[in-house]
Amino acid sequence: MVNVGDKAPSFTLVDTDLKMQNLDDFKGKKVVLSFFVAASSPVCTKEMCTFRDSWDEISKLGAQVIGISNDGPFANKAFAEIHHLNFPVLGDYKSQTIRDYGILMPDLLHVKGYDAAKRSIFIVDEKGTIVYKWVSDNPLIEPNYQEIIDFLKKGK
Repeated sequence: MVNVGDKAPSFTLVDTDLKMQNLDDFKGKKVVLSFFVAASSPVCTKEMCTFRDSWDEISKLGAQVIGISNDGPFANKAFAEIHHLNFPVLGDYKSQTIRDYGILMPDLLHVKGYDAAKRSIFIVDEKGTIVYKWVSDNPLIEPNYQEIIDFLKKGK
């Protein structure tokens, strides 16, 4: 698992428009990587909509939110459109980036072979270093959104 102070593992993942996006595309600004369990699940919907509703404040702090799940681009597109998400939602359908960050949750809900990302937040600074990390082993637990905002304010 990656830790605060580590260089963020790079990735190239597909977005909802079938375009490949790379972490390096966002270099020079803070990036809030929000790994979520499954598009359209109730807790993930609440999490992504909270980031959507905090978008103005987060962007004024010089940060970019990126949502990542192991759903494919079509499920992510439907999810993003229904909820009017205003940030990239990327599909790690092979779970490679999820593994690179050390947050694979095997056998979600005891379904053998149904792997997902642990609900996790990593903030990557302008130089590509992880400066904040939060990982939950319980897919029903949400991050502390105010703590994320406060952290971004400190780093401004």
